[in-house]
Amino acid sequence: MRRIGVVTAGGDAPGMNAAIRAIVRSAIHHGLEVIGIERGYAGLIEGRYRILDRRSVGGIINLGGTILRSIRSEEIKTDEGIQRAADFLKSIGIEGLVTIGGDGTFKGASRLYRVSGIPIIGIPATIDNDVAGTDTTIGFDTAVNVAVNAIDKIRDTATSHERTFVIEVMGRRRGFIALEVGLAGGAEVVLIPEIKVDLDRVCDIIMEDRREGKVSSIVVMAEGAGDSRHVANYIASKTGQEVRLTVLGHIQRGGSPTARSRILACEFGHKAVELLLTGEKKRMVGIRGSEITSVDLDYSWMVEKELDLSRYKLIEILK
Repeated sequence: MRRIGVVTAGGDAPGMNAAIRAIVRSAIHHGLEVIGIERGYAGLIEGRYRILDRRSVGGIINLGGTILRSIRSEEIKTDEGIQRAADFLKSIGIEGLVTIGGDGTFKGASRLYRVSGIPIIGIPATIDNDVAGTDTTIGFDTAVNVAVNAIDKIRDTATSHERTFVIEVMGRRRGFIALEVGLAGGAEVVLIPEIKVDLDRVCDIIMEDRREGKVSSIVVMAEGAGDSRHVANYIASKTGQEVRLTVLGHIQRGGSPTARSRILACEFGHKAVELLLTGEKKRMVGIRGSEITSVDLDYSWMVEKELDLSRYKLIEILK
């Protein structure tokens, strides 16, 4: 193996650049040439790429987003698109590919491997932390810290004005961010897609807290748990309290990665290169406890990652 490629696909996550840097410098250390595919899977079809050397990845470990950019591609989901991507990789002599992203990225990567036969290693980088086969993903810690920092600020004004705030965080399908943020931010209520929302129960909790002397409440809500505007309006009408809605949105995906996200990216990137050099064909890097491991790439997107609902109960106890 003399030439490998790296591509970032799907939604961006803080720490992707740190992973690119680790891949490039680890590969060069082992005498490999690295090609960066630009614009995600769309770039595989369009033939967009550039050579990455040690200097081209200098000064990026602290940057959010991805220097290779990530454009969502519908064409890669088609047989024709996959074939074009496979033909392109072969045409520029790619002998191994590292793909950085989430479960959708890995589903496409599995199809690409079957068509091309080129070894592919996945690196989980998504703020949603919903990839099976790893305890956590690159970017998750950063997104949680961004949201908690915002909640700390919101709580100041919530207390000053004796208000309830509904704070919507990312998580269209899963509640990993909401649970982590709710626990760390001291939320009174957390709403997640995995548990049916009982708004009357939410209102009861808020009113009970008021009777006990609490003057403000924080409700953390995953975007996939329902319509946050409806939730805020329902709480206001049912409790008679002043309720405000804050949607954190894409600020959770941007910004400088935390030390945790950077270190994970360095370890994952290095491990991905090692897997290619030892002859692995289709794996995803992950972490279990403190050990950097790997699983079959198909496992990462075919298996639903289990949510630790004990944290949901802990939030109820500690509210």
